[in-house]
Amino acid sequence: MLVGVAAILAVTSVLGGVGEVGVVPGTSDIPHAVAISLADAPTAGSGDSVFGTKTMLGILSQLDPARISQYVQGHSDAVSTLLVNPPAAAKVGAGWAALGAREKDALVNGAPGLIGNLDGVPFSVRNRANTLELNRTISDMETQLKGHLGKGVRLQMQRSLQTLRSVQKAATTPAGGASRSLVILDVSGETRAAIAVGDLATARFVSYLVPGMYFSVEEQVVDWAKTADTLYAEQKQWLRRSFGCRACAGTPGVATVAWIGYQTPQLLNVGGLQLATEGSDYLEHALDGIRALRSGDEPYVTIMAHSYGSTAALMALERHTVAVDALALLGSPGSDAQSVADLNVANNNVYVGQAGFDPVVHTAFFGSDPGSASYGAIPMGVNGTIDPFGGGELGASTGHNGYFEAGSESMRNLALIGIGQGSLVASGTDTTTQLADGKR
Repeated sequence: MLVGVAAILAVTSVLGGVGEVGVVPGTSDIPHAVAISLADAPTAGSGDSVFGTKTMLGILSQLDPARISQYVQGHSDAVSTLLVNPPAAAKVGAGWAALGAREKDALVNGAPGLIGNLDGVPFSVRNRANTLELNRTISDMETQLKGHLGKGVRLQMQRSLQTLRSVQKAATTPAGGASRSLVILDVSGETRAAIAVGDLATARFVSYLVPGMYFSVEEQVVDWAKTADTLYAEQKQWLRRSFGCRACAGTPGVATVAWIGYQTPQLLNVGGLQLATEGSDYLEHALDGIRALRSGDEPYVTIMAHSYGSTAALMALERHTVAVDALALLGSPGSDAQSVADLNVANNNVYVGQAGFDPVVHTAFFGSDPGSASYGAIPMGVNGTIDPFGGGELGASTGHNGYFEAGSESMRNLALIGIGQGSLVASGTDTTTQLADGKR
């Protein structure tokens, strides 16, 4: 797609500038000399002055959806490059806002796979675009599978179709449940997806759940969305108690995001940092996006990251290009950051959970141990306790993968951290007793 955009920009610059163009040429209209030079054309990230978002979106929006779709299909590698290294979300947002309703509809219908994953575009629009892309892709695959395909191609397509059906299931709002939206769906390589529970456009508290190794959209997106839903319900419950109201009216809104926005590692590549670096970049884009869209009304943003995902989150926050209000690290192998002071987290609100029999904790595999005293993170209880409100037991997390179990002390504490009540889960604090006593 960007190659097509580069061609348009090259042609229009010869004609006197983008602002003077009346008709946008199609691919067949591009002079041969210009087409040859496209191999050297810069892509996103090499200078917003060349691919200014207003210009990019504005020019493409002058095409009908079929022509836009033609560009996208013909230059899928360039689209992937754009999503890996996009313009700043604020510039994307400004460009989107400058378009009229017709232009926006053309882009959503013609390039849903781009618009749905471009941080800075409103979340409701991204959900619409991604849902459209999802349904179209499923329909196309079902049609192709009715035809004659080689065995290998058929098996791969069946697997891809199953992955997309899992996304479809995860993104569907359950009966009587909190609304869900599909804010990431990138099928250009290893499928990336993110399901939001609640309204990201209005929520006062937003929590991103970032998974670690062996986590894929194909296998885990449905369960990860359920985990986000469980966290959402727990946070709503505690906010109702804190604000003294039984109904949702008047209670601050929350949103949780089941974020599988990067390719997680398997056994053979978990020892390297390449995927963590990619994950940190994608996570940085996501944080940049919500900050840009909510400028002037920024929510309290928390990252809850597990295992290898915690390394990706740490790497993103080490750069100090984006910030969060709180960070919870669970079963973390660490990163180059040696203390909470190295992270762009407000008021050093960094929490660490370390379960018994978790072989990853205290290894400092990637350079530091967030659970060490010198690191400065606040220990959060994960070993189980008694809930004074119901008298029941909040379960203990054991091993490396039990931190997000419903009804566990770990999930209770994560819920509190995500709504700005992290002081209640400090080391040695019985959080539920403090809440029962009315302390905040």
